[in-house]
Amino acid sequence: MFHTPSPENALVRLVGLSKSYQEAGQEHLVLAAIDWAFPAGEFTCLLGKSGSGKSTLLNLVSGIDAPTGGQVLIRENGQEIDLTGLSERERTLFRRRHIGIVFQFFNLIPTLTVLENVSLPLELAGESRRGQRQARSLLERVGLGDRLETYPDRLSGGEQQRVAIARALVHDPLLVLADEPTGNLDEETGQVVLELLLELSRDAGKTLIMATHDPDIAALADQVLHLEQGKLAANGRHESQRRG
Repeated sequence: MFHTPSPENALVRLVGLSKSYQEAGQEHLVLAAIDWAFPAGEFTCLLGKSGSGKSTLLNLVSGIDAPTGGQVLIRENGQEIDLTGLSERERTLFRRRHIGIVFQFFNLIPTLTVLENVSLPLELAGESRRGQRQARSLLERVGLGDRLETYPDRLSGGEQQRVAIARALVHDPLLVLADEPTGNLDEETGQVVLELLLELSRDAGKTLIMATHDPDIAALADQVLHLEQGKLAANGRHESQRRG
């Protein structure tokens, strides 16, 4: 049985979302007319093999990439914003204000300290004072309050990912996207990082969409989706599948 949330309850809706590439003169279909809704405040686990299109889907939801067809609709202040109808600059500004991203390979800026990396999203928004305050608070929560002036190359992989999680949440985003956030870590460190990401996201009531190939993570999710042959299929807990 599928449950369809009302537009008011869906933070993100995909409507006929498609993505294809041209390779050697032939069209390669990655995502095929996907319709889906992601309820506000829930954790969705997106499972799929390497190359199945998980990262592509997250890039479309974040506005980093543009679809071949269809729409990505994100609710802001009671109204749905058609992300796919915005210019590249407008998408960048929207992402900077409303979306936090955790990447597999951390993507920290090596010439900035831990504190500077985390406060950067708010610095770019012209909120330096708030950025410093929020960054310090989050770094304390992730156990790195004593490493504020340290540069990324002096940190372990797990510590760098904790910095990346703090950076993704510092500007109080509507949506948090995580692309294989434990994929570059050993099992024990990955478990610690995963629990931290879920704790911080849930404490703040964030909508979290995480791409992974690890089925163990699915046990923690409110909604579990499988991406295969360009289509999404649901296999979630509490019958929490959500189709748009």
